[in-house]
Amino acid sequence: MDKVKVGIIGCGKISSIYMENCQKFAVLELIACADMDLTRAQEQADIYHIPRVYTTEQLLNDPEIEIVINLTIPAAHAEVTLRALEAGKHVYVEKPLAVTREEGRKVLAVAKEKGLLVGSAPETFLGAGIQTVLKLIDEGVIGRPVAATSFMLGRGHEHWHPDPEFYYAAGGGPMFDMGPYYLTALVQLLGPIHTVAGMTGKALQERTITSEKKSGQKIPVDIPTHVAGTLQFHSGAIATLITSFDIFGGSDLPPIEIYGTEGTIQVPDPNTFGGPVKYRRVGEQDWTEQPLVPGYDQNTRGIGPADMAYAIRTGRKHRASGELAYHVLEAMWAFHDSSDSRSFYEMESTCERPAALPLGLQPYTLD
Repeated sequence: MDKVKVGIIGCGKISSIYMENCQKFAVLELIACADMDLTRAQEQADIYHIPRVYTTEQLLNDPEIEIVINLTIPAAHAEVTLRALEAGKHVYVEKPLAVTREEGRKVLAVAKEKGLLVGSAPETFLGAGIQTVLKLIDEGVIGRPVAATSFMLGRGHEHWHPDPEFYYAAGGGPMFDMGPYYLTALVQLLGPIHTVAGMTGKALQERTITSEKKSGQKIPVDIPTHVAGTLQFHSGAIATLITSFDIFGGSDLPPIEIYGTEGTIQVPDPNTFGGPVKYRRVGEQDWTEQPLVPGYDQNTRGIGPADMAYAIRTGRKHRASGELAYHVLEAMWAFHDSSDSRSFYEMESTCERPAALPLGLQPYTLD
């Protein structure tokens, strides 16, 4: 199978793991990177032996590049993705797919018009942890899933991130930062979402950065920093989800639990690829830890573009699809809309539950 040549736009913090892993997958060939700061792009190219350092325009004009991996800041996701699609490139974008639903719909429409694939992070649901849970559910270990709880509780990013301002601006906040991991995992495990009910709030009107290099700088908080609500899935299952930057004392609540008619599964952190995975069936006193299915249990960001590359070469569907990402984007906004209107939000979009990864794959292959 011919390799698919890849170019990365955006050489910030997250780019390193993509650059490392893109060079491990047999189907990918990372040939170029670009950034507004060409010095930063050159530094990453030197570290990861990427042969071409470009401006964004130069990268989009390179006829050899088939997939653009868009790692720009969220506010630029839609603009850069649309430019890449117009240039005839398939696009894989960091989460979220776009900041607004209008932008997200336009991305999907242009991709369809051009006959191109678009996909989006998170791809962590393809890790061995979530894939093991999916296998247990599909095998009926806990019977029919009827409910779930999910919690992402923390104090925010201003104490560690060097540039935390965008987490508290439009398109930021705990739901848009971390919600994609939880919602994507829930859709993988329970199927598409039908209805959302949400409430939002914020504990502080401004935050003080305590990380270097901006320690002491004040950040206005323009978005909700505590988002809580309930989702009903087409399957009938009902899940509770809370995402918060307002939990200053920490929490021991599990990331996700799935409750079935015959038992419960503890799901690992959906922002990771590994475990542990535990389950307890009706009548059992102790948890059983389930060995992970063979697969990707380390940080394997880049598996989404690799899966897309196999789809391009074989004609099959890719898993971290634009339709899945848009469904998650709409659900995130649904929490906010429901809170603002004090009413239920019925989802307009849907998506396919992504296919499980085949068992017995060779390392860094997906077919």
